[in-house]
Amino acid sequence: MIRGRGTPWPRLSARKLRRRQYEKLQVELCHLQDWVKTTGERIIIALGGRAAAGKGGLIKAMTARVSPRVFRVVALPAPSDRQKTSMYMQRYIEHFPAAWRRL
Repeated sequence: MIRGRGTPWPRLSARKLRRRQYEKLQVELCHLQDWVKTTGERIIIALGGRAAAGKGGLIKAMTARVSPRVFRVVALPAPSDRQKTSMYMQRYIEHFPAAWRRL
């Protein structure tokens, strides 16, 4: 391991730094989950991008430590010709939870 300049302690590698940041973000996501459960609010996170852009890995990482009773993942197929002519978010709206319904 590379040692820091003038210190006897080893410097953290980039991988370990990313891991620590990832763990902090996981804790924040769990706090968000608790907030959603206590307030009853709804949050929608929409990810868009080309195929093989890493969306699946991001979703897997985000949902690794949260309750599936609180978080729901919906995978949408490619838009149909009719959906291509309508507003972009229109195809997502039908998957939004109703205001009265719990997930």
